[in-house]
Amino acid sequence: MTFRKLSNTSTHNCFACSPHNPYGLHMELFTDENVVMSQITLPEHFSSWANVVHGGILATLLDEIMGWAGLYLLRHIVLTKNMTVDFSKAAYVGETLKAVGSIVKTNGKRNAVIEGVITRENGEACARSRGDFTILSSKLAVRLGIITDEQLHSFFEPLFQQISGNHD
Repeated sequence: MTFRKLSNTSTHNCFACSPHNPYGLHMELFTDENVVMSQITLPEHFSSWANVVHGGILATLLDEIMGWAGLYLLRHIVLTKNMTVDFSKAAYVGETLKAVGSIVKTNGKRNAVIEGVITRENGEACARSRGDFTILSSKLAVRLGIITDEQLHSFFEPLFQQISGNHD
């Protein structure tokens, strides 16, 4: 599989994926056109006990990778309605983790089920998630104040056009 980096922007301050949030995770996102993936090595200030990554941080990684899977693979803005997280192994700070998000199914034009998994360097899954997402049009997202009009024109529209070019 060949993954290519997805473009990101400085027009937001997302804790998970903004390259400019000084307190954030700075996730870089990649796709092979079937899934969205990120590899990340977390520093110790994201730990809980000893060197174990805090479960809330793992849940954040899963929420973000599933959200980007919806954004990129469905070509729409998505919002998490609910998600479940199953923790199966410890993840450690300083270890490179891989998060992968994929679409399970869409239910009409407004709903999607998306899955995420985080694996450790040895390939073992340490956390899995499944979520229900609401699919929004770009204009509705602006009207609801989820994104700004400037973000729509500077980031989302070019991203969606880039996606269309990759799938035609």
